[in-house]
Amino acid sequence: MFDVRPVFNVIGLLVSCLGLTMLFPMALDLDRGNGHAGVFLESALITCLTGSMMYLATRREAARGLTLQQTFLLTSGVWLALPVFGALPFVLGATDSSFTDAFFEAMSGLTTTGATVISGLDYLPDGLLLWRSILQWLGGIGIIVVAMVFLPELRVGGMQIFKSEGFDTFGKILPRATEIAAQVAWLYVGLTGACAVIYIATGMRSFDA
Repeated sequence: MFDVRPVFNVIGLLVSCLGLTMLFPMALDLDRGNGHAGVFLESALITCLTGSMMYLATRREAARGLTLQQTFLLTSGVWLALPVFGALPFVLGATDSSFTDAFFEAMSGLTTTGATVISGLDYLPDGLLLWRSILQWLGGIGIIVVAMVFLPELRVGGMQIFKSEGFDTFGKILPRATEIAAQVAWLYVGLTGACAVIYIATGMRSFDA
């Protein structure tokens, strides 16, 4: 019988981590005093509690690791679950978006597509603008960090994720997964900072940069 509990365990962990990132735009809205921080607090609570319950309820089954079939299901499940919870701030916030539009916005960010269905972006609260940026930023590095760091720690073969994503990595000699992830992460952060500095130097506001 196909057991989906190990898959739910990993998804629960990643959903919880996504909920924690909602605290950054919440803190920004608190600092700006625009009255929108409660939206992110509510979204973070829903996301973290749901993810934590999924993780704790399936923790014992996760100790056995994932089969290749479960890993393929995990790949699809992550791309479905994260946008669902990432859409909550758009549904509950100032965009007045339907869930379909909010899901599209979150999926667009996490897949780094860049498309948007929200009009009047310049007039949204800063927290929502930051959340859109966080989703796109996480989408750019997410598959690397998940495959290289989180999944091996949970006894999930990180290379299996790359197989399900269409990467040809089998039979190749690779350094340790954590070393690759750390190098990519530092490079990603460095490029982000460098781009922000260039934007500021050309006259953009620091927050926009």
